[in-house]
Amino acid sequence: MTAHALENERLHLSGLLEAIQRCIYFLAASNRRLTWPLTGDFLNEHQKDVELFEALAAINERFAKLQDTLGAAMRHAGLLAGEPGETFLKVLAFYEKIGVIDSVAAWQLCRAARNLAAHDYETEYAEIAEHFNSLHTLIPVLYSAADRFLNYCATALNVLPSPGHFVDDFARATRNHGTVNRG
Repeated sequence: MTAHALENERLHLSGLLEAIQRCIYFLAASNRRLTWPLTGDFLNEHQKDVELFEALAAINERFAKLQDTLGAAMRHAGLLAGEPGETFLKVLAFYEKIGVIDSVAAWQLCRAARNLAAHDYETEYAEIAEHFNSLHTLIPVLYSAADRFLNYCATALNVLPSPGHFVDDFARATRNHGTVNRG
């Protein structure tokens, strides 16, 4: 790989890191719009509340976008670090080993919850509430992983997010969810 190609790869990762910060900013904003936990009765009583269901749709979308973006960035950073990445499971195992993710199982739990939203068209309000309460419970898992991943990129790869408007909001969101931003 030439020096120019390597710099382009580092710039790409930097952009992905900013995208992670942006995802967290918007997910946190959507998450704050609701009072947790949700109940089936509440959703049933407000079944025609467009703002409520738009907020729920935004949480689904933004949770998925955060996990997808974080996964793409982890794969890219792993390649820059010279780590094996033939399968995403190997990528996850590497990040579990160095403490970026809590566990492969926790990541897969987030993925399963995300996939349920994409493929399940539930009509029972109690089950819809359970799904969103699960996502709400899993958000800190992704926030913590994102925080630790950005710190890994800064310390191990000397790659920081592209300068943007989301740095302080990212720090605030991850701090508010029990993570410690060390960057």
